[in-house]
Amino acid sequence: MKQDKIEILKVIVGSQAHELADENSDYDYRAVYVLPTSKILSLGYKYKGNDWIEGETDNTSYEIGHFLQLAFKCNPTILEVFKAPIVESTPDGLALRELFPYVWNSKGVFEAFTGYSLNQRKKFLDKKDNRQNKYATAYIRTLFNLCQLLETNNFDVHIPKSSIRDILLRFKKGDYKIGEVIDEAEFWILQAKKLLAKYNHESNIETVNNFLLQLRRNYW
Repeated sequence: MKQDKIEILKVIVGSQAHELADENSDYDYRAVYVLPTSKILSLGYKYKGNDWIEGETDNTSYEIGHFLQLAFKCNPTILEVFKAPIVESTPDGLALRELFPYVWNSKGVFEAFTGYSLNQRKKFLDKKDNRQNKYATAYIRTLFNLCQLLETNNFDVHIPKSSIRDILLRFKKGDYKIGEVIDEAEFWILQAKKLLAKYNHESNIETVNNFLLQLRRNYW
């Protein structure tokens, strides 16, 4: 019997991947799978683009079509999958990661990353789930990654040893004032705006679509 879904890539994300974890940090994974094309095209089939399992570890997985649609929207948590440490992968999963330069565009990542960071800011200020330190860290880290991407066409999931790493580790421990976090974010937003005006990167839907169509044929 044909499998319901075939996982082609699994990565570890979150603080473990960023190497900002402490003794309270959990493990978060994201995966990409392929549904058989014949199943998708069957009458009455209800396509589900993702699955989420929460427990001691959080596992979120995306069907390849939905995953690539989100990638073209420059979703930060999706783009991270292209760069995060690999747990398991097939050759198709590795080929998927090679599509990173073709899925994003400069304006899109600016809007998506700043939007995501503002969401983290709200959670930080609201002290959501009493995890404001986590949200303060994510707020700044997202903007740092945005600037990396706009300037170099790439970004490191692992935060390098630098002044920003020291700041993020300090924020994660709760060693900050609210105004300091906001000021740090404003600095990176200003840098991102300058980089957006200077550099421009365009996506390539034809390359990505060709990959997806070939995958659909292979997984009939």
